[in-house]
Amino acid sequence: MKIGRLEKLELRTLWKRESTEFTPWLAQEENLQLLSESIGIELELQSQEESVGPFRADILCKDTIDGHFVLIENQLEKTDHIHLGQLMTYGAGLDVVTIIWIAQKFTEEHRAALDWLNRITDSTYNFFGIEIEIYKIGDSLPAPKFNVVAKPNDWSKQMKKATSSPMLTEKKLLQQEYWGNLKEFMESKRSFVKMRNPLPQHWTDISIGKSSIYLSATINSKDNSINVWLNVVGEKSKETFDKLYNLAYKDSLTEISPNLIWDKMENRKQCAVILKSSGDFTKKSDWTNQFEWFKDNLEKYTTFFKSRIKSI
Repeated sequence: MKIGRLEKLELRTLWKRESTEFTPWLAQEENLQLLSESIGIELELQSQEESVGPFRADILCKDTIDGHFVLIENQLEKTDHIHLGQLMTYGAGLDVVTIIWIAQKFTEEHRAALDWLNRITDSTYNFFGIEIEIYKIGDSLPAPKFNVVAKPNDWSKQMKKATSSPMLTEKKLLQQEYWGNLKEFMESKRSFVKMRNPLPQHWTDISIGKSSIYLSATINSKDNSINVWLNVVGEKSKETFDKLYNLAYKDSLTEISPNLIWDKMENRKQCAVILKSSGDFTKKSDWTNQFEWFKDNLEKYTTFFKSRIKSI
């Protein structure tokens, strides 16, 4: 069998200038999606060349789950002190909580600087260092590859957060264990739905590609139910909900479930599409059944709604 050989290309053969070529390329939806998959955060573009006083930050995005700002700074060469200073300046000026530094190569000093920032900050703040490479095989189109060389240590940040928080109750600890086990279950089944790190609360949120719309898996001990929510939030939540209802209501009852509840929540700045099932999350012997239900329906929600959300 004849096989090809990977050929690594110089970044400057594709992009001569960072600001006019690389940044617009990265800001395209399909390329931001590739970056999102590399770091596990769904990104929604807000602007390019965002003004910060007399300076301009390369790309400003939002984390589609929590709406926090994400700053991306690009370099087509090896990292340098100038860009590290720019990251700090832009991050402070734009009040971002996640900073992504993309470069052709990271020096050990700059990688260590990001690792240090991740160590000394709490779980609110995240710093990523990413090296970008370009490859092709024979006459194929060039393909980008993002290599994460510095990232938050989620475990240590979770431990830091736990030690600085009041004592957690047994119920809260069980909730965190439940979501951790669900995350492991989804990963073991190779689900395309990406779960976030577990927290001691009765819900966990899942990105669906837009900062004002996201999924939630919830557990309710009052009525022993497990639930999937599509949340529509913000000032325009009612308008967005109406558009989605007109576009998707009828099909959703056949493609997801006839038991869906489309709730406009008239007195709140939120609307939701809810699916409920019985399930006592305190019964560990039933967790596998509950996890199967969550996997099936989170995947149905994502498959059905993601493309429709893009069109409104």
